[in-house]
Amino acid sequence: MRICIFGAGAVGSHLAVRLARAGHDVSCVMRGAHLHAARNNGLTLRVGHDSFPAQVAASDDPAALGPQDVVISTLKATGIASLADGLKPLLGDDTPVIFAQNGIPWWYDIGLPADHPPAPDLSFLDPGGRLRATVPTARIIGGVIFSSNEVIEPGVVENLSPERNRLQIGECDDRASERVGALRASFEAASVESPPVPNIREAIWSKLLTNMSMSVLCLLTGQTARGVRDEPLFRDVIPRLLEEANAVGQSCCPEVKRVSRSGPAPEHKPSILQDYELGRAMEIDVLVRAPAAFARAANLATPMLDFLGALATQKARDKGLYAA
Repeated sequence: MRICIFGAGAVGSHLAVRLARAGHDVSCVMRGAHLHAARNNGLTLRVGHDSFPAQVAASDDPAALGPQDVVISTLKATGIASLADGLKPLLGDDTPVIFAQNGIPWWYDIGLPADHPPAPDLSFLDPGGRLRATVPTARIIGGVIFSSNEVIEPGVVENLSPERNRLQIGECDDRASERVGALRASFEAASVESPPVPNIREAIWSKLLTNMSMSVLCLLTGQTARGVRDEPLFRDVIPRLLEEANAVGQSCCPEVKRVSRSGPAPEHKPSILQDYELGRAMEIDVLVRAPAAFARAANLATPMLDFLGALATQKARDKGLYAA
């Protein structure tokens, strides 16, 4: 299968190596020193003490890569608008696009099943409607990725979660489809877990509940997820945050499972904190602003989440990492 990873940073490069080593023809849209290294030496994935090299086609010009069987966007939400310009040359007649990102995706209200509450206005996630004009509904596949990775030097990515590398995918209208089944099988064969997902929005909210509460708290404190969970000062704070987050999630998607303080807490920094420390544009809109819009639409009071969200937004603005 011809597979293009659009936005191959740490997470995308991890997927690229695994898929290439499973026998697929993998190409990557990437940039900077990481692109230069991939062109000259390919990509290398490190897992513990083991290294796994792979050759991939790499370019900062999607037109140089040609039509694909599937495109996987691993861009952060802050960079996803670049797809509107770069996607067209990668698309064949039936090429689907998997959007694997954090938070509420730009397409959330497209194909929304009738039994789901209507979504609030999310147009700020796709300014000018450029993605809607570029990506027809029939091409959209939702994705939720659970995998912690870091580019440790150009061309080399380290997987920090060898026990948990998962890409959940589903049609935006939740229908069963042959193409999703085939893609899931390809991911599983490449050692990327891809269990069946009957409700893609349930998967989105299941991850988001932690990101919109615990991850924002990590940003504000500079601590890892485990450090925040185990901090005595937050013993009474965290349950209130999670109670609000659970209420928002279940108002939008009753099937979503509640998260609790006793759940898994990895000893690593969430992506929103990594972005802040590295001076990268921050995903405030999809992790803070969009969930707040859902809460307002459901007439839910979320004072704890609102306070943390305001602090996170100001922190990002002060460093020039969020402009809205």
